[in-house]
Amino acid sequence: MLPLQVFTQMRQLDILLVDDDEVDIMNVQRSFRKQNITHKLTIRKDGIEALEYLRTPNGPKPQVIILDINMPRMTGLEFLKQLRADTELGSITVFIMSTSSNPSDKAAAYELNVAGYVIKPLSADEFSNSLGRLIRFVDVCDFP
Repeated sequence: MLPLQVFTQMRQLDILLVDDDEVDIMNVQRSFRKQNITHKLTIRKDGIEALEYLRTPNGPKPQVIILDINMPRMTGLEFLKQLRADTELGSITVFIMSTSSNPSDKAAAYELNVAGYVIKPLSADEFSNSLGRLIRFVDVCDFP
């Protein structure tokens, strides 16, 4: 298998992480550094902040959103419903990365056209490896 940096150097992507957990945010940032992922990572702490960011006139639009489900103010599924209803934002590729293994959460997410549902591993190494595999997948996708 080719090293991750071979894939991540192909092009620069904008990735939006929507997660309220500081430890998970630090794990994502650490995983990006550890695996030499150079894509731009923007962080928002909940669905409301993320929608405000995405709806900023002439603002950047990420190719990918990594979304947690369990967040205050607006859950990931509530955010996803609003995102999919928005004609300008509805086609953004979204991956769920959550601790929830609840079958109803998974079903609801896939009904809202997520590209994948990843259950957050408990160990830092597993987390980093899972995120690395997800980014390798994203790197071979062709976005509009």
